[in-house]
Amino acid sequence: MLIFAFFITFAVYVFTFALGFQGPSALGFSGIALIIAGIMNFFSYYYSDKMVMAISQAKQIQIKDNPTLFRTVENLCIASGLPMPKIYIINDSAPNAFATGRDPKHAAIAFTKGILDKLTKLELEGVTAHELSHVGNYDTRMMTIVSILVGTIALAADFFLRISFYSGRNREERGSNQLMMIIGVLMAILAPIVATLIQLAISRKREFLADASGVLLTRNPDGLASALLKISHDKEPLEAANKATAHLYIINPLKNRKDAIGWFAKLFNTHPPIEERIRVLHQMQ
Repeated sequence: MLIFAFFITFAVYVFTFALGFQGPSALGFSGIALIIAGIMNFFSYYYSDKMVMAISQAKQIQIKDNPTLFRTVENLCIASGLPMPKIYIINDSAPNAFATGRDPKHAAIAFTKGILDKLTKLELEGVTAHELSHVGNYDTRMMTIVSILVGTIALAADFFLRISFYSGRNREERGSNQLMMIIGVLMAILAPIVATLIQLAISRKREFLADASGVLLTRNPDGLASALLKISHDKEPLEAANKATAHLYIINPLKNRKDAIGWFAKLFNTHPPIEERIRVLHQMQ
């Protein structure tokens, strides 16, 4: 996270230097960028769970609505020492689930109607343990902050490209040179890509960790492995998902059924390959 913050500062410094601002002025703009990122992180820290649930069209339920699901979550919370999260249902027949919230005391887990209908008790227990592990490992908080940082660098790059086309004369008066402008344009193109790759790499690592932590709770790697296989083979699209929320789900809801296997394609995956996750789970026997 610290490296990510320095990366944003460096990128904004290059943008402002390319526009002709030098010394304290360039550093000042970098500071403003970090302040904006901090403000965005503050609001996302407190309200991201509500925003994600609203985007996903999830409805909160009570114990009387689904006693079996509540007991499953409650038993795993007791085993893990975590407080009981809020439980939401997404009225969609595609099987999937995700967790969100800034900390264990303000966590929420959303299940699609499809995952409740299509998984066995042990499979659903494995999925629930995986999502509770995201909460216990504070993955939900970290990925929210990372998403905001990626958005900040994308906005800064877009702002630079727009202003560079409309401030040619002022740029010359401030002493901007063509070489720095070329470097700035390259940075504006590459910085959002690099930031996204960092975000996706973090997401993939946290999925592996949640798989392992979930198995420590259930002591049943086969349950989670079977659930992952069943969800990945399901053909129904998840209508409520989009690119902004895809990384939250236990399996990418926007997955291409004919995923490329090449190393370059894997860099842009929000989740590790299902085959690799299942292989690692089977090694935990």
